[in-house]
Amino acid sequence: MCFTVNLNIVREELEERYGSELIDHDKYRPSFYYHAYSLPSMPVVCSDRSAGIRLFRWGLIPSWVTGENEANEIMLKTFNARSETIASKPAFRESFAYRRCLVPVRGFFEWQHLGGRKIPWYITLRGEEIFSLAGIWDSWTMQGGITLNTFSVVTTRANELMEEIHNSKKRMPVILPAAAESLWLKEGIPGDVLAALMEPAGSDLLAAHTVSPLITNSRADRNRPELIMPYNYPVQGSLF
Repeated sequence: MCFTVNLNIVREELEERYGSELIDHDKYRPSFYYHAYSLPSMPVVCSDRSAGIRLFRWGLIPSWVTGENEANEIMLKTFNARSETIASKPAFRESFAYRRCLVPVRGFFEWQHLGGRKIPWYITLRGEEIFSLAGIWDSWTMQGGITLNTFSVVTTRANELMEEIHNSKKRMPVILPAAAESLWLKEGIPGDVLAALMEPAGSDLLAAHTVSPLITNSRADRNRPELIMPYNYPVQGSLF
């Protein structure tokens, strides 16, 4: 599972990192807190980099969906696409074959079940200010001819560190090394190569720490630097 990310990345940083222009930049709002269930529009990088970095909505709607009610229902179930079944699930298989993308983040959040509590953790990629989660996307045409572009984040089994952190589901997003980003976007890649790209990143590549309960306070402004600052809990042991 991956539902919550830090996307506090300004336009200039995105454009420099991915070598492309951010389209509709006036609609983009960097934030320390982006949650899938708010159905946010987020920057994604598709295979045609000349088309720019575009804002797609989180929660994939397959092109074959026939009505708005079905679209609203399915997008709440497609925030993530499991690597183990992505090539066979009807909602994902065509996008996986032909429409893969990069989802830029600074980090992501997961929750650990410990001592009857859910402890929030913040996870980053060591040595990388901005990194890419593997994604897939699709375009759906709603009534009136308006096209909505949407995406899912691909997830895989947890590595050793994430098994301890996300100890209920034991999942993590697929993190693409910078050197593998172009390969993920390339057309005609064999299935075994794509499967290798969806293996979990090594625990040694990640940095993680617990963060404040602020992240669970829906009435608070969570677009604040405090959201990603280290915070210790009395029930907490150490993973390191």
